[in-house]
Amino acid sequence: MVTGCLDLHQSFKSADSSSVPIPPPLPSKSDGHKKRLGPSCVSTATRDMCDRLFNDGYKADVVIYTDNGSIIYAHANIIGTASTVIKGMLKQAKRHGKWHTISIRGVPHDAVRVFIRFLYSSCYVKEEMNEFIMHLLLLSHAYVVPQLKRVCEWHLEHGLLTTENVIDVFQLALLCDFPRLSLISHRMIMKHFKELSATEAWTAMKKSHPFLEKEVRDSVIIEANTRKERIRKRNDQRIYSQLYEAMEALVHICRDGCKTIGPHDKDLKPDHAPCNYEACKGLESLIRHFAGCKLRVPGGCVHCKRMWQLLELHSRVCADSDQCRVPLCRNFKEKMEKQSKKDESRWKLLVKNVLGSKKVGGSPFFLPVTSC
Repeated sequence: MVTGCLDLHQSFKSADSSSVPIPPPLPSKSDGHKKRLGPSCVSTATRDMCDRLFNDGYKADVVIYTDNGSIIYAHANIIGTASTVIKGMLKQAKRHGKWHTISIRGVPHDAVRVFIRFLYSSCYVKEEMNEFIMHLLLLSHAYVVPQLKRVCEWHLEHGLLTTENVIDVFQLALLCDFPRLSLISHRMIMKHFKELSATEAWTAMKKSHPFLEKEVRDSVIIEANTRKERIRKRNDQRIYSQLYEAMEALVHICRDGCKTIGPHDKDLKPDHAPCNYEACKGLESLIRHFAGCKLRVPGGCVHCKRMWQLLELHSRVCADSDQCRVPLCRNFKEKMEKQSKKDESRWKLLVKNVLGSKKVGGSPFFLPVTSC
């Protein structure tokens, strides 16, 4: 001690004799980039210590009663910190010496044990999670343990949600405010409705929550109708697009000619370059039939009737009948004035849909969509 004091006194004397003290070294660049442990980076040793503290019950001060008269020992400071609900229960619990006594009933004893162990170390055994997922989901909500709640949701979304438990999970998700889980469960029920509606779980839901069962049925009906309507609109859109292509091909054949068919003043070559209009092939066959059919009057032949309809549709989408080279274009324009309002409204709707099927870059030979 004396030697240490003397050395210290001598160092002060040497410091007084020096003019300027030596400054400390500057921090290195690597010091500012040292990795820091985040809140989720708990070491294995710490987790093992928490598990050992729970399993051994060293200096435990809480007795938790579960079903069948079983008991779990715990530490008030740990479980009270992990769950505000349990903290409130401990404050109101009767004390017997150093012991607080609380009860967690309604779920299996082993599920409660897994739950309390999670409060210590945020750890679990995968097999136990698979077995008690429903009970742990309920406990995480009842005792407000958000971390366990997220863990349960994740496991259900990534494999534990099946057709065997989806109805129970759906009801529990609605009851315990799990919006994402309820949506995922509802989608699975919709997908496997026919299979699930014949199960005992569905019957139990119908008895306990009849309004919920009715809402699910109604949503299935709405979804089926929506799917049918979507398919119908897609099919209609495909037909309108095909009609537009047929109109373009008809103008192409009558104005420029295509391989072996076209206007009389065009020099047609069978070995001409391939046509860019996919509808030309079918339309060429229809025109040849129309030219040689003996029942060409409207209503006499199915194929001719289709050709008449295409010619009339063209006249309605044509922008300039005076310059148009498609046969009967002007005649059909004059015929429009004599049609009934009902037929005229139908044709206008068809023309609007056909022209509207071409979203970008409509043909210059056709009317703009806005004028329909």
